[in-house]
Amino acid sequence: QEHVCSLPKVPFRGAPCSDAAGSQVPYAAIMKQVNSSLSGLLWDQVQKAPFYEYKDSVGQFHQVWFDDPHSISLKAAYVKSRGLRGIGMWNGNSLDYSREAAAEQQTQAMWQALTP
Repeated sequence: QEHVCSLPKVPFRGAPCSDAAGSQVPYAAIMKQVNSSLSGLLWDQVQKAPFYEYKDSVGQFHQVWFDDPHSISLKAAYVKSRGLRGIGMWNGNSLDYSREAAAEQQTQAMWQALTP
């Protein structure tokens, strides 16, 4: 099916299928790969999150879901509009803290997105 990627059944803490079948990818790698991916940047309206698809060197299909400044800002605005006490994020050290201009801009945008 279009844009449907099934996870293998890898038990994790009692769940028969989980994201334990996947792996974490640093934001810097995502930003470098998304533009050359098979699908280009895609957007899921239900999850309010971007993703893309690619095939690796042996032809295996992959799907990468992530947050960007736009998706983070939507989630932060939702939290604020509902009067919730806060927002969490998965792993801030996966951002690119190198001194490259594009990396600095991306990282700053991600942190700024947390404050709607």
